[in-house]
Order: sequence, then C-alpha cells, then structure tokens
Amino acid sequence: MSPQDGAKISGRDVAESHRRETAQLLIFIFLLILTILTIWLFKHRRVRFLHETGGAMFYGLIMGLILRYTIPSSDPENSIVHDCKSVTTNPGTLLLNVTDRLYEYEYKREIDKHNMNNRQRNEILRKVTFDSEIFFNVLLPPIIFYAGYSLKKRQFFRNLGSILTYAFIGTAISCIVIGAVMYGFVMAMINLGQLGEHDFYFTDCLFFGALISATDPVTVLAIFHELNVDTQLYTLLFGESVLNDAVAIVLTYSISIYSPKDNPHTFDAAAFFKSVGNFAWIFAGSFAMGSAYGIVTALLTKFTKLCEFAMLETGIFFLLSWSAFLSAEASGLTGIVAVLFCGITQAHYTYNNLSDEAKMRTKQLFEFMNFMAENFIFCYMGVALFTYQNHIFNALFIFGAVLAIFVARACNIYPLSFLLNLRRKRKIPWNFQHMMMFSGLRGAIAFALAIRDTDSKPKQMMFTTTLLIVFFTVWVFGGGTTQMLTWLRIRVDVNPDDELNQESSCVSVDDGQGVNRTKTESAWLFRIWYNFDHKYLKPALTHAGPPLTSTLPAWCGPFAKLLTSPQAYQDQQKEDDTDYIISNDELSAYYEDTSASCSGDVPGKDIPEQRQPVSKENFSEGEIQQTVGPVSSPTPSGPTF
Repeated sequence: MSPQDGAKISGRDVAESHRRETAQLLIFIFLLILTILTIWLFKHRRVRFLHETGGAMFYGLIMGLILRYTIPSSDPENSIVHDCKSVTTNPGTLLLNVTDRLYEYEYKREIDKHNMNNRQRNEILRKVTFDSEIFFNVLLPPIIFYAGYSLKKRQFFRNLGSILTYAFIGTAISCIVIGAVMYGFVMAMINLGQLGEHDFYFTDCLFFGALISATDPVTVLAIFHELNVDTQLYTLLFGESVLNDAVAIVLTYSISIYSPKDNPHTFDAAAFFKSVGNFAWIFAGSFAMGSAYGIVTALLTKFTKLCEFAMLETGIFFLLSWSAFLSAEASGLTGIVAVLFCGITQAHYTYNNLSDEAKMRTKQLFEFMNFMAENFIFCYMGVALFTYQNHIFNALFIFGAVLAIFVARACNIYPLSFLLNLRRKRKIPWNFQHMMMFSGLRGAIAFALAIRDTDSKPKQMMFTTTLLIVFFTVWVFGGGTTQMLTWLRIRVDVNPDDELNQESSCVSVDDGQGVNRTKTESAWLFRIWYNFDHKYLKPALTHAGPPLTSTLPAWCGPFAKLLTSPQAYQDQQKEDDTDYIISNDELSAYYEDTSASCSGDVPGKDIPEQRQPVSKENFSEGEIQQTVGPVSSPTPSGPTF
C-alpha cells in the first residue's frame, strides 16, 4: 500500500471517528431533553414514586439496550486478537512497526476473555464509554461545589458535631464492615472455584467498602425539600452526605496506596499508620487549599471594582472556584474536598462582596451546572449497563454487596445516634434514625470512584456491582421515600422561617435573660469560632462586621485600616460582640433544648403563626433579624437556594 493510499484511509478514519463522536454527544443531548420533559411532567402531576435521577437512569438504560443490540459492527478486524510474544508487560504506550510504518497505541484496560464476543468490535459501544477523568475533572466539581455553595450554614453548624460523627466515624465503620462482610463472600467464592486464590485480597474488599460507602441521597433530599420535611432531619442527612463523599474519596485513595514492604496483602503496622497519616494530610491539605482559593476570591472582590462589571465578576468567581479543584489534583491532594470547602468559603465570605447581579448569576449558574451534570451522570449510568464492554456479573458478589451495605448502614446510624443522644439536648428520635438508615442511597460519587479504575478483574467486578447497587437504591429506596415518611410519621410542611421565629421568640423571653442563657449554654467551641469570625475574618474579607481598628491591637493599626472597608464603620455594632453574634448572626448556635421545647415534635402545620414571619427576601440573602427586641444591623451571609 502506497503512502498516498494510507493517507486517504487515515483521513476517512478521522472523518468517521468525528461522525461517531458527534452522534454520541447527540444521543446524550436527546436523553437530557427527554429527562427534562419528564421532570416537568412529574412536577406538573406531582409524581413522587420516581425521582428525576431514576427517570434519567431508565432512559439511559433503554438507550444502552438499543445501542448494544441494534447497531451492527462496522469493522470486524477490531475484534481480532494478535499475539505479541515479544511484549511481556503492559506498557502505557506501545509502538508497533507494521510494514515499515511506526504506529503508536495507548493502553486502556485489561479485557476479560468472556467478554470477547461479536459486540466487542462495535465502535459505537467503545465511543460511548467515557474516560473516567471526564467525570472527575468536568462533571463532579460543579456538583460538589454546589453542595458547599448552597449549604444552609445555620442549621449545618448547629448540628456540626453530629454531622462530623456520621461523616468521619460513620464512613470508617461502613468501610470496615463492608470490607469484612465482602471478604467472607470472597472466601466463599474462592472455595467454590469462582475466583482464583490471588484474584481478590482483603485490601481489595476494603477498597470496595470505601468507594461504596459514599452515599448520595439526592432523590430523598429532593423529596424532603419539596415536602418541607423537618429541618433537623434534612440537615443531618444533607450534611452527612456532603462530608461523607469527601471522606470516602480520601479513604479510597489512602487504601489504594497501602503498601507493606514484604507482602502487599498482609497487615503491616507501619504501612497502616502511613496510610492514616496520608489520609489526614490529604484531607487537611485539600481543606486548606480550597479555603485559600475562597479567601483569595473574597479579597479580590472586596478590593477591586469588579462589581461594576458583573460578567467579569462572575467569570473570576467561576474560574478561581474551579482552580481550587485542579490545583488540589495537580498537587496530589483531593480536588473534591478542596472544591467543597471552597464552595463553603465562597458562600460565607465572597458572596457578600458580589454585586446583586453577580449574586443571582452565580447562584443560577452553579445550580444549572449541578442539574445538568447530575442528570448526565445518571443517564450515562443507564447507558453504561449495556454499553460497557468489560462487565463481570457475579451473583454471589452482588448479593454480598447488597447485604453488606445494609449491615454497614445499621452499624453506622444506630450506635452513633445512641452515643450522640447521650450528649445532645435535642435528641435524634427513632423515626429520624430509621429514615436515615433508609436514605443510604448510592449515586454519582460511588459510580465515579468505581469507573476511575477498571484495569483489573476485581475492579471490573466492583464497577458492575456498584452500578447495580446504584440502580437498586435509587429506584427502590428513592421511590419509597414518601411512603416511608408517612409510615414513620415524620412531620412535613415545616416552614424554616416559622421555626426561626419560634427560636427567636424563645431566646428573647424574660427581658433579655434568654440571650444570656443562650450565651452560657451554647457550645463553647462554636462561640469562640463565631466570635473570632465576626471580629476578624468577616471584617477582613467582606464589607461587614465591626472595623478591625476596634478589634485588633493598636500596633496593628496600619494593617487594620488597610483591610477595613468604609462600610464597616457605618455598620459598627453598639452592643457586646458576643451577644450580637449569638443573637443575630446566621451561624449562631441557639441552645437546643429551648428550641426543641418551642418547636417540638409536632406536625409542621401546627407550628404557631402569631408572630410576623421573617421577610423571605431578606432570609434568602442570609439576613436574619430578631423579631423581638432591638434590631441590629444585619450581617449578610451565604446564598440560600
């Protein structure tokens, strides 16, 4: 074959590849259009038995079925297996000399011989299998950032101790329990001859336990939001899922780098503590990097006139937020953790410096990106069930995984809730615990962690099992959320504004003594943080708070004048700082037994409505004012979605 003929063939291949990639994108566009129309229909008809994510997965499933069994193969030569006896390893890049012409090939993955059938040579099926880096670098960052940016900080920080317990200790318990249960099933599979003795080790079981411990109750939370379920339950579940994803990702990485010197699959104390140290370092470093990008953005928007150009303001906000993720990944840290805490920092500080137009644009931009990315991932899950070409279905492994996640969820929720209730003044009731047990759905994070590494047979089996678990939990448990709420008698139609007024009225009773009780009984750690935040961080990074010239020592005068905004002098507080923080700041920690006695575990519709509700317009901007007693100047806080 002459070089000219080779060039013509190459040109035709490039054009054909471009056509297939365009068709691939068009398929997913049509799936998203169909999903959006179905969402509108469900909202219009008030259908709650199937959430939008379940619908997206169903449409993806149908499309994957069509692609797999209706589109013929275009190139039979792609399924021919060629022997390369001279190659004894699996290099990342392979150079082949074919008839004195040099060709470069890149390594993708190991393929099971059982999957080598007439569908393996279908080019369309290979094209719709995305690179896992697309999920981590493009689709996941907006989802995680939106979770942090839309966080309702007041409820989150009031339950921070419980949320951290569920997220850190609970995820570790879940990982260990799932790993132990799966190791038992793996041993049974080895004895039955379904696995080789060296195919699956305990570290592989722990790795699977870590990735499948990432909960994603997006379906349940959407129904909670629509029904206005009790805010304490919503906050506990949402806060756990947000931090749990970050912990699961770091834990997965820490287990993957566990490497004893002698035998890589035996316990070694030095390697174990090294992995624990890596976990702490990666989480802390990612947290610091994400927060640093948020602080840099806050200072930029405070000391520049970007607010005069809303488009530029939104652009710099978006790019710096995404840079937090990429910088962490490039530094060997975890971008998911970095972008999560970047979102929380941006909401708490940077949001206050934005113009009104930029506030609206950033809220709508990230809400839209979260919606599209989430539905795209769930559509792809449905497609991947039929188009992914290296599935390994093992009934015993799948059954063991389903059993393990239930056992692990129970070992997580019930014991930790019992321990937390020993110190909590507003207890976590049994019906809340049952609902949290029921809401342990798996979703985008577990799927992305599983698809990121499918090079070996154990990882391919994990990916297939994870995909089936996501289908099962989203369709079965997501669809049964409304019935479970009714059965557990959990109150709905709860207005957060009414609860806020109830707490404010309770705090303000007895001629101001309530404020003093709040100051005394609030968690000392949080009071110290709020005091520090209000005196130093808010004035330094935003236009709000007392002037730094009145809070910093005299020798810091030039520095304080440089960082203090002129608006801060106009809003200088007149009462004691600590009382102001506890009474007025959105992040204040009201003592829980008083708020419990005011709101109580009564149906949401029975909440008293004598007091004038907080202005919805002010509440959406985070401006919370007392309804009784003197009104202090509001402190703007993060966005509410």
